[in-house]
Amino acid sequence: MEAWPAPNVPTLPGTGPQLRLFDTAAGRVTATEPDGIARMYVCGITPYDATHLGHAATYLAFDLVQRVWRDGGHDVRYVQNVTDVDDPLLERAAHTGENWMSLAEREIDLFRDDMAALRVLPPDEYIGAVESVPELTEAITKLLDSGAAYHVGGDENSDIYFDIAASGQFGYESGFDRDTMLKLFAERGGDPQHAGKRDPLDSLLWRGLRPGEPFWDTPLGRGRPGWHIECSVIALNRLGMGFDVQGGGSDLIFPHHEHSAAHAEALTGERPFAKHYVHAGMIGLDGEKMSKSRGNLVLVSKLRAAGVDPMAIRLALLDGHYRADREWTGGRLPAAEARLARWRSATALDAAPDASGLLAQVRERLADDLDTTGALTAIDAWADSALADGGTDGAAPALVRDLVDALLGIAL
Repeated sequence: MEAWPAPNVPTLPGTGPQLRLFDTAAGRVTATEPDGIARMYVCGITPYDATHLGHAATYLAFDLVQRVWRDGGHDVRYVQNVTDVDDPLLERAAHTGENWMSLAEREIDLFRDDMAALRVLPPDEYIGAVESVPELTEAITKLLDSGAAYHVGGDENSDIYFDIAASGQFGYESGFDRDTMLKLFAERGGDPQHAGKRDPLDSLLWRGLRPGEPFWDTPLGRGRPGWHIECSVIALNRLGMGFDVQGGGSDLIFPHHEHSAAHAEALTGERPFAKHYVHAGMIGLDGEKMSKSRGNLVLVSKLRAAGVDPMAIRLALLDGHYRADREWTGGRLPAAEARLARWRSATALDAAPDASGLLAQVRERLADDLDTTGALTAIDAWADSALADGGTDGAAPALVRDLVDALLGIAL
């Protein structure tokens, strides 16, 4: 599957400091220490609706991870999936009467357009669940052979589940107690009450054939893959075990990332799946998490169609720490548009205050767990000084344009 075009990224003088990120499993900020190429996997969309600002905020956070790593001198290998067959997609297609493949293709195209407009660096490999079915069935067969998976139902098209006891340390990624896991599992696509499971928290690896649903005819029988194994196998086969960052929204901490890690660790007998489990906060509207199921979406494509500068959208979403849940209020976008205009005016001057110190400040702020609010404040101070007092450094405006572009992804 094709990703989207990559924007040009300016090269800055020198190199930035080592990136430090909050690791959910460790519960603290720790240094990322890539061994050679920095490796990152970020969970992609289920393409049954358009890109909303919650999606955009998540992918912007991991875009910054890429940018800070690259500025620090690392090559980056980035993989992202697309869950292009799953219950929400099939349910939406059934509700609208549209072919599920056509729905997925249209929404993937729109997502690509939104990411390109926001100047998000594309993944090196952009992989759909549909194209991954052969490797998924191979992995599930291996889990069955090792005893880490089991059939529920007696026919040739039975469901297959993962036994959480096989992981040896289930729960380490989220740190949640069992009651919390059970609650979240029921709320986020799990089936704790399904008859025949060894443990209510065991997750679906393979869904046996159901009437009217798409299926693949495989050595496992007829059916389709589950959600968690998709990310386990796509990441494992392209990045290997112990890659640097497994990323996504905070709603993926459990069950998705917990089970993805457990599947991969059971497959390989190694741990950890990822060195850092990194999660972005939720974007809310009117006191509720922005989500497709609630229908309270602010869509990137609709803002763009209304003539909103994508750089203002990006800047508005960066005005807040990536791990924090935050509201999309009425004043957020106008404030970002005003900030963008000030920065553009300041960097259009013939001369301005020296910006070498600003480059060091922005690099340090972003390296400290992606402190975008600190970075924006530093740039604001430089722009205010440039607009109020001018300056004598003729190279400063271009340097600031480049650093804002390279590190924050904002084209001035």
